[in-house]
Amino acid sequence: MENGILRLQLVVFALVSAAFTNIYLTQPILPVLQDVFGVTPAQVSLTVSVVILGIVLSNLFFGILSDRLSIRPIILTGGLCVAAGGLMAALTPDFRFLVAARFFQGLFIPALTTSLAAWLARTLPGDGLSVVMGSYVSATVLGGLGGRLLGGWIHEPLDWRYAFFSAAGLILATTVLALLVLPRTGGRDVSSRAPGDGFLALLKRKDLLLVYCCGAGGFLMFSPVFNFLPFRLAGAPFHFSTDLITMIYLVYVLGIFIGPLAGRFSRRFGGGNALMAGTGILGIAFALLLVPSVTAVIAGLLGVCAGFFTIHAVAVGLLNQKLSGGHGKANALYVLFYYAGGWLGITGAGFAFERAGWPGVVGFVMCFLVIPLAAGISEKRTRGARS
Repeated sequence: MENGILRLQLVVFALVSAAFTNIYLTQPILPVLQDVFGVTPAQVSLTVSVVILGIVLSNLFFGILSDRLSIRPIILTGGLCVAAGGLMAALTPDFRFLVAARFFQGLFIPALTTSLAAWLARTLPGDGLSVVMGSYVSATVLGGLGGRLLGGWIHEPLDWRYAFFSAAGLILATTVLALLVLPRTGGRDVSSRAPGDGFLALLKRKDLLLVYCCGAGGFLMFSPVFNFLPFRLAGAPFHFSTDLITMIYLVYVLGIFIGPLAGRFSRRFGGGNALMAGTGILGIAFALLLVPSVTAVIAGLLGVCAGFFTIHAVAVGLLNQKLSGGHGKANALYVLFYYAGGWLGITGAGFAFERAGWPGVVGFVMCFLVIPLAAGISEKRTRGARS
């Protein structure tokens, strides 16, 4: 039985990693795409932000499906559509069609992420759920890193279009693997029919709303930093090449280890303390990013990863601990808030970057540190009242 659960977890890890690989393919080569298509930094950032927008728009739909249907047809549809969008992006010579293809990919990525998160929450035992969800977060980290490395390192020897071909092949392979391993059982989960677990009822719960806002605020701060990092490093005083910029993204690997560690920290010291610790780390890291030094930038990026993935992993764990049913809808709402925050962050920081450069981006994201801090304080007070 344990071997079967482990096999299923490994397959889910592989599929989620492959899905996230597609989201961030263009991030390290945004300056390259800007030159190729002759667009502004804010416009070329659409190749990332529209993927996130697509995820935002379709999450609730796939959240509902994941509570009502078997996981297999959802995964099959998502895998085929994400791969098809990648092929469209690789073949188009028009920037508008590139953006449209990326948006199409975003619409179907939740079939491989939100639905699987809900499936994990329903399938795995309650003991150690925080650690399991931390491992799921680690899969998103690996995929995000893989996409950035793939997009950046393929460009120089070949062309950026080959990154989309490779990512499409990866998503097809992991989709087939998932279909071979995941159970064939279908129908509704019993918990999904519990009364009062609709979207409106979930949003009316203050404890869940704080968790949703925490996820949104965390990604709102995190996504602009890594999205506009290539422009910062390509300009003065660094003048990094595409290969060097891509190398800097290796700091992202820290998140693979932070997810499970944050889950254990949360269980031992409480989710509120973990959220406040992550917020403090983020604040220090943002300050370091303003220093015109390679060492300070690397230290700052490591701190951004440590702080953000602590907040994200703890928030996901707290959400599922507070649920007694309707995991699909609840996780869909979390991801909706999460990616809405990311889209707003990249969009808002784009205007800040055009007006005030890199300091404008850092100043913009620092304004939102209050969100996870407030969520942490509230969670700590709630836990203290219970004990």
